[in-house]
Amino acid sequence: MIGTRPAGQHTVRQHNAALVLRAIADGPGVSRAGLAATIGLTKATVSSVVDRLIAADLVAEGEPEQRVGPGRRGTVVSLSPTGPHGLGIEIGVDYLASCLVDLTGTVRAEEVRYADNRTPRVFQRVSAFLRKARKQAEALGVSVAGVGVAVPGLVESGLVRLAPNLGWRDVDLADRLGETFTVANEANFAALAELWHGSALPDFVHVSGEIGIGAGIVLDRALFEGVRGAGGEIGHLPVAPDGPPCSCGANGCLERMAGQEEILRLAGAERVDALITALESGDAAALAAVTTAAGHLGIGLSTVVNLMDVPAVVLGGTYARLEPWLREPLLVELERRVPSTAWSPVRVIRSALGTGAAVRGAAGSVIRGVLADPEHYLTTHWPSDQDARDR
Repeated sequence: MIGTRPAGQHTVRQHNAALVLRAIADGPGVSRAGLAATIGLTKATVSSVVDRLIAADLVAEGEPEQRVGPGRRGTVVSLSPTGPHGLGIEIGVDYLASCLVDLTGTVRAEEVRYADNRTPRVFQRVSAFLRKARKQAEALGVSVAGVGVAVPGLVESGLVRLAPNLGWRDVDLADRLGETFTVANEANFAALAELWHGSALPDFVHVSGEIGIGAGIVLDRALFEGVRGAGGEIGHLPVAPDGPPCSCGANGCLERMAGQEEILRLAGAERVDALITALESGDAAALAAVTTAAGHLGIGLSTVVNLMDVPAVVLGGTYARLEPWLREPLLVELERRVPSTAWSPVRVIRSALGTGAAVRGAAGSVIRGVLADPEHYLTTHWPSDQDARDR
């Protein structure tokens, strides 16, 4: 007979640390006694865990709690603003972005550098950019708990299987750059950032249009990645089968018909800023370009909405900037192609995070990892004699 072994000391400590830190994150400004009452652990256990979290600068003590009644008021605890930070890096086709966030998800530093990354030198460029971002953290006097990297491609177990717009196939970024990262698709990171810091919708598809088009699907507040992590590849849905060739090898893909480069080409503009200026002035070519893109985007998104029954579309990236002109023709196309809009209209919302969503999600994923398993951070960054024995 196969039995179950009792949980070891490390497992219990791991559970308790996660429980306490999550409660502090969800309700900052609570005392040790308040935590014990909320999560059901003894006051002694909570106090011991909190002391360890304070020693590792994951938690900071504040003022005495505000309450009415007899008895000594406890000191409140909250996530430490000087504790470990998450560093996000986004490798776009024509830019690099970095973002440093603290334990509360607040952005402490960010930078965008524009350059064409469709070159073998991109790895040297990313390495230098990463070093600069780490120096920014050092200048702020904070440590980096980890690095999340957002890429425009299919990622499986940290390996970039295919990023056609960068010309990558089976690229191991950790091996190329000599570091350990959390690597994921940029659209998925963007959708997570929207979930954590954006519209607070429980179900939506986040679509961002850059040179490529990516979508992240959130259902019941959880990211839907598919069986092999390749879900949400909306950019390669065929919306014009007889259309021009795409970088993936097919024809008439959504990103080929409604991506940033195609919109700029049709509008006769060199950059997005110039396109927006033209749109604001009522330029006919610019308006026609965005309307055409909205039609193709509506075809692609209607497929997602009809299949997944998501009630809302969040426009991110360049689409967020184009939302004033993109929204109405997109709604018209969705109403025409999604039967359920007759009684349940699809909402189209502009992302508040805009072009910074993916890199913020990459940084936030590091923080979410620390909050979910603080014991791992404690034993790898602040090992005690007992930690060493547990390992």
